[in-house]
Amino acid sequence: MLKPHYFVLFVSLLADGGTEPPKAKASTPVSDAGTPSPNGVDSIPWPKDLRPLATLDGPAVLAAHAALQQVLSRFPKGGTSTCEFSAKSLDVVVGQEAGLYFVRIDRRPERCGWAPGVSLEFDWFELYAVSPDGRVLGRHPYMP
Repeated sequence: MLKPHYFVLFVSLLADGGTEPPKAKASTPVSDAGTPSPNGVDSIPWPKDLRPLATLDGPAVLAAHAALQQVLSRFPKGGTSTCEFSAKSLDVVVGQEAGLYFVRIDRRPERCGWAPGVSLEFDWFELYAVSPDGRVLGRHPYMP
């Protein structure tokens, strides 16, 4: 038997009949099929032949993301608006061994206008052990 408050909720949902779908605004881009296209996807120059940078399995992507977030959190808070302390200046290398992902993050200052071969620190890198579900298990004890 339904409790009274569940019955009231059930009856109110039946009487409501649901909600109307949102209507397209005049400024919403419309695709060739006449349906609204979200966020103007028709204006994106979609590639005819996608050239992948790399193919990674889902857990490897989670591991890379978790390690990258760790590195970005260690950067100075005042420098987040500069290229040198952003993800743009970093390379991510992912490897797998013994059921764990090992993520090495290298700094690439030449992407921020520095001369090639110039480094901010001597041999800077960070190495993290990450579980397949994206939990950072540890950072290599090497201090850059």
